[in-house]
Amino acid sequence: MNPSGNSQSVNPLSFFMRQPKIYIRLPSEGQYWPEGSLNISENGEYPVYSMTAKDELMLKVPDAVLSGQAVVDVVQNCIPNIKNAWKIPSIDLDVILIAIRIATYGEKMNMPLNLSNDIEVEYSVDLRMVMDSLMSTITWDPVVSINNDLTIYVRPINYRQLSETAVKTFETQKIIQLANNENMPEEEKLKAFKESFKKLSEVTIGIVEYSIFKIDSSNGSTEDPKFIKEFIENVDKEIFNKIQNHLDKLRDINAIKPLSVPVTEDMKAKGYDKDTVEVPLVFDPSTFFV
Repeated sequence: MNPSGNSQSVNPLSFFMRQPKIYIRLPSEGQYWPEGSLNISENGEYPVYSMTAKDELMLKVPDAVLSGQAVVDVVQNCIPNIKNAWKIPSIDLDVILIAIRIATYGEKMNMPLNLSNDIEVEYSVDLRMVMDSLMSTITWDPVVSINNDLTIYVRPINYRQLSETAVKTFETQKIIQLANNENMPEEEKLKAFKESFKKLSEVTIGIVEYSIFKIDSSNGSTEDPKFIKEFIENVDKEIFNKIQNHLDKLRDINAIKPLSVPVTEDMKAKGYDKDTVEVPLVFDPSTFFV
């Protein structure tokens, strides 16, 4: 042993540091991840570590959560195979967040449940069951056949695109709130509503643009984002709606479904007279890890 302790190559405290708590598979099975963003494992399973104190503090910074940077830092710290969390396909995101929550706090999550007649109770959700359900139901159909001359190929949008969309939606909501101020002059209200409509249109069109990665046509094929953007901004409404409806259908299929749970005796004692109640599950990073 070196008395100075300066030549140690292995930290003697490493035994007490984090170890993987669980292993997960990704719904995408590694598809739709750009090269270098994910170290793909040989068996398709990825180790998940618990959050550190630094991670928890990061998730309490509103600006970092809203921008998405907090989630990116936490994911990369808790799942080392993920090298660029901005590129997480949307179909993998919920499974990843649930896995980190399980690794940090365990499989049960208590959440408030608002019933009728202003009754509020606390319900315990089994996150392992939610994650297993997602793994068994998530699917992706990349082909949108418009006609014999045109075929569109779509992929899940990534976490950066989701975050940008969330920021624009938040800004739109703030504008609408301001416009509903009774003291605001009508001319400024009209201007605010026009601005909010413009931002909502950008969000809707942007999601479709982000989703398309290839278009085959009778005049040739392209994967050039510039050409795809020009196409979406100038295509007939019917074609745009067909693409959007396909994406909406995939989103609904892959969304976390509400849980239908039996009403407990405690709920009945508080005046809730139904046999079951639906528990909506929304995993907002700003509250999910609190």
